[in-house]
Amino acid sequence: MLPQQTVELVRRALLEDIGSGDITTELCIPARLSAVGRMFARQTLTLAGVELIPLIFEELAPGSCDIELKRQSGDCLEPGAEIAVVGGPARVLLTGERTALNFVQRLSGVATLTSAFVAAVKHTRCRILDTRKTTPGLRLLEKMAVAAGGGTNHRMGLHDAILIKNNHIRAAGGVRAALDRTQHAGLPVEIEVRTREELDQALDWGATHLLLDNLSPSQAAQWVQHIAGRAKVEISGGVTLETARAYAETGADFISVGALTHSAPAVDVNFRLELN
Repeated sequence: MLPQQTVELVRRALLEDIGSGDITTELCIPARLSAVGRMFARQTLTLAGVELIPLIFEELAPGSCDIELKRQSGDCLEPGAEIAVVGGPARVLLTGERTALNFVQRLSGVATLTSAFVAAVKHTRCRILDTRKTTPGLRLLEKMAVAAGGGTNHRMGLHDAILIKNNHIRAAGGVRAALDRTQHAGLPVEIEVRTREELDQALDWGATHLLLDNLSPSQAAQWVQHIAGRAKVEISGGVTLETARAYAETGADFISVGALTHSAPAVDVNFRLELN
């Protein structure tokens, strides 16, 4: 079952596309014409968002379409692999195809990029995390796509974990002052440290999760060695597919990558209509 917020998101997407009606389809396509639509991959990809396809066509025309999902989110597909088959009124298929493709192409793009980062750090102890750098309104779906690609979800928002960044430290009056105010929150606490002095202050305080930002792989390795297992370590800041392995081999526990959601290119997926 998809969360209600996802249902509402799909409804808004359909309304955005259809507006007062699909003029082209209504004028050109006979109302009684039936068809089958086949969605398939046109490139190598990791699939995500396929669960939305039944919801999209059910919202358009309840009970009018027969939908068969051939694959599930997380599957790795090669070009030509069939994703879903939708049978029903040709008008419904034509009206819903772009919304279905938009979601599957976008979310599969996130999953595909995530799977590439996960592959880059394979056989290390390091896990790939997402961030809050998501498309407004699509965070839940994009984080689901990250998970489909083998990544690990970081906090969903500002409400479910404490992440003290450099601006928080500056405004609070220092590392210790910021950490002191989280003692009784009852939530996970992570703090960003940008200097060795801040690092030692956080470790002396007893911080158990540290964020190291914008370090080179060699610098990160030195810091991880200094931490010596006293806290979990997350690395962030400009990590690319080319550098991910070097950062993972520092001994860090996590690498967070904003690009998973803010820069993932959509994949190539096609929806082909066949008349009965």
